Amino acid sequence: MSWPRDDAKLERVRSLMAEADLDALVVRAPDNVLYLTNFWPMKGYDAVVFPRDGDPTLICLEASADDAARNAWTGDVRFFAGYDAADPRPPFARTLDLARDAAKDHARVGVELSLGTQASDRMVGEPTTFTREWFDAFPNAADAAPLLARARALKTEQEIERMRLANAIAAAAMEHVRRELRPGMKESEAAALWEGFVHGEGTGWKGKVELALGYSLVWSGPGIRTFTATADRPVQEHEPTLFEIWVCADGYWCDHTKNVCPGDLTQGYIDVEERLMAVYTYIIDWLAPGASLAELDVLVRAGLADAGYPGQPSHPICHGVGARAHEPPYAHQAGGGTIEEGMVLAIEPGVYWDGGGGLRVEDNFLITAVGAEKLSSFPDGIVVG
Repeated sequence: MSWPRDDAKLERVRSLMAEADLDALVVRAPDNVLYLTNFWPMKGYDAVVFPRDGDPTLICLEASADDAARNAWTGDVRFFAGYDAADPRPPFARTLDLARDAAKDHARVGVELSLGTQASDRMVGEPTTFTREWFDAFPNAADAAPLLARARALKTEQEIERMRLANAIAAAAMEHVRRELRPGMKESEAAALWEGFVHGEGTGWKGKVELALGYSLVWSGPGIRTFTATADRPVQEHEPTLFEIWVCADGYWCDHTKNVCPGDLTQGYIDVEERLMAVYTYIIDWLAPGASLAELDVLVRAGLADAGYPGQPSHPICHGVGARAHEPPYAHQAGGGTIEEGMVLAIEPGVYWDGGGGLRVEDNFLITAVGAEKLSSFPDGIVVG
C-alpha cells in the first residue's frame, strides 16, 4: 500500500553516502529497492539509482506501472519491457541499460558488491540474481552493501509500524493454528493451516497490507531438528509442534518460532521448556542500548550449558529483522558491535537432542531506551491445548 515518504530513513542513507563520498547508489536487490523507494518488485528485474541530491530514479517493469504509481516515492520512473520484439536479451539486460544511463552523470557510485543474500520479490518462487554484466557495468564502484546495512539496522517509526503489522498477522495465524491443530495431522497440513491464514487473512489486514505472504518450517516431537524440511510426519499429542515462521507484509518481515502442543506435555518437555525459558527471559531483560552483541552470544550459550545443554544451539542466536527476515546485525562471540536503540532483533535460543526432538523459542524485540519490547502477542514457550 501507499505509505508517506519516510524522510528520516532516506536522510540517514544520504548522510552515510556523504560520509562515504558517494554521489549515488545503484541497487537491484528487491529489499533495497523497497527500502529506498517503497516499491516492492514483482519479478526482481527492477532497480533504483538513488542520488545523494535530487530524486531517485526507479527502473521498473512495464507491467508494474500501476504498482509503481500507487506506491513509489519518486516520480522519476523509467520503464522497460518484459518482452521486446527487437531485443532477445533477458529483461534485466534492459534494466542495466537504463541504470547505466541514469547513473552516467554521477562521478562516484556504490553498488551491492558484497551482498550475500537478498529478500525475494513478490513472485517469490524464482528469485532473480545478479550477473557479472551488472558489476562490470560499474567498474570503479564502491561497495554499497555495508552502507545500506548500517542504515537499515536502525528502524524508523514507519518501519516499526510496518513490522508490527507483520508480527500481528503471524500471531493471529498462530492463534488459528492453536484452535485447529490435531494429533495425527501431518506436519505439512499444520504448515498449510498457518500459511493459508497468513496469505488469506493477512492480505488486506486492517486495510494496511496489500500483500501478506507466509513461510514456515514445521516439525513435531521427534521431527524437531534444525535445517530440515517440513514433512508428512504426524503431529504428536504430548510433544510440541514447532513452527519456525516468517511473515512478509508488503516487504517488511517478522521471524518467530512458536510451539503448540494439542495434549498434555511429557515431563521431559516440561523440564526443557522451564530451563530454556529461564535463559530466554534473562536475556530479554538484559537487552539494552550499549550492550555487546558478542556478549549476548556468550551469555546465551553459557546459560544453556549451565542448564545442561552444552554446545547448544547449532545456529546463531540473534540477528536483525526488517526488509529481510535475516539482516545485520548478527551476534557472534568472536564478532563486535553493540545493541542500539531502534534495532529490531530476533532472539532465538534452542536445544536439540541427538536423534530428533528439542525446543526453540524466538520472537522479535524492538530495542528502546529502557529495554526490549516484544513485538508479537503470541506466547513464547509451549502453548498447550
